[in-house]
Amino acid sequence: MQAASHCYPLVHFSGRGRYSKLSNHSSVKILSLNWLPQKFDFNQGAQIQKILKSSKPKRFCVIPNSNDGYPSLSVSEEDTTASKKDTSTMEEWEYGGEAFLSKWSPPRYLWRGLSVLILAGQVITRIIKGKIHWKNTLQQLERVGPKSVGVCLLTAAFVGMAFTIQFVREFTRLGLNRSVGGVLALAFSRELSPVVTSIVVAGRIGSAFAAELGTMQVSEQTDTLRVLGANPVDYLVTPRVIASCIALPFLTLMCFTVGLASSALLADGIYGISINIILDSAQRALKSWDLISAMIKSQVFGAIISIISCAWGVTTLGGAKGVGESTTSAVVLSLVGIFVADFALSYCFFQGAGDSLKNCM
Repeated sequence: MQAASHCYPLVHFSGRGRYSKLSNHSSVKILSLNWLPQKFDFNQGAQIQKILKSSKPKRFCVIPNSNDGYPSLSVSEEDTTASKKDTSTMEEWEYGGEAFLSKWSPPRYLWRGLSVLILAGQVITRIIKGKIHWKNTLQQLERVGPKSVGVCLLTAAFVGMAFTIQFVREFTRLGLNRSVGGVLALAFSRELSPVVTSIVVAGRIGSAFAAELGTMQVSEQTDTLRVLGANPVDYLVTPRVIASCIALPFLTLMCFTVGLASSALLADGIYGISINIILDSAQRALKSWDLISAMIKSQVFGAIISIISCAWGVTTLGGAKGVGESTTSAVVLSLVGIFVADFALSYCFFQGAGDSLKNCM
């Protein structure tokens, strides 16, 4: 039967090299070098054991071996852990640059922003090459256009009436009744109609795009499309972008008509300004470029809404929680993009002093 083993302290090594003698004709020889492995020989008759040791102090123990009567050497777990830490520190100093670059990853908002640009480039390339899924495009066009008419017209009507209340009474006090129609027409055609329509579409359609594509991404349905040989950009993204760019100009024109009509009815009913005066003033103030610029703005806004929503959807991570976060951030960024693009386009389209109201004074 094997005898019980006991642990006896052998020797405590310092940072300097030294020579120590042990019982049982054992000897330990240590060579110490700074930040280099240190070697010592443990002589047991004809048996020689070579052990590598770091420069930090270690504590060894001799455990009697019942098989041959010679002591065996063991290292405590604390010293082993410290040795591993020293080795990892040396490797970090040696390969510091490579380790830093391998562990670094770009922030999520950065690669998501880049994904918007990449996705926009892919959509433009696909449209130029004619790789369009027309069935999906018609379905998305019906969804963005006819199914969004009601909420867009209702919003435009109340925005027009609120806008009328704010400034018509001031114009009436100044005796500028004949300028009311021109101001309303210019405000609706240049700013209110495209912006209000785009905000409504961003809240209704942009959130739906982001939620749908995000759910498909986390449930790996987009990977299934790739396995089946279908390109997700052709099948999912391009139809939504085309539908948004086509539907928004028509929605903008309808919102412009409804908003101007509601404003004229309110001005006639409350402030006593005839509808004929308002319509005549609007006709004199409006130019063809005002409506064209509104349609161009709405097309740009539709592209911004669809591309940002689709990009945020296909880059969704984290299950149901990630889908909700992607939907919220997609709508917020779409609204910010609409306002920024509206300023840039207005600055490009309408420069210098205007003379549109001279004809309706």
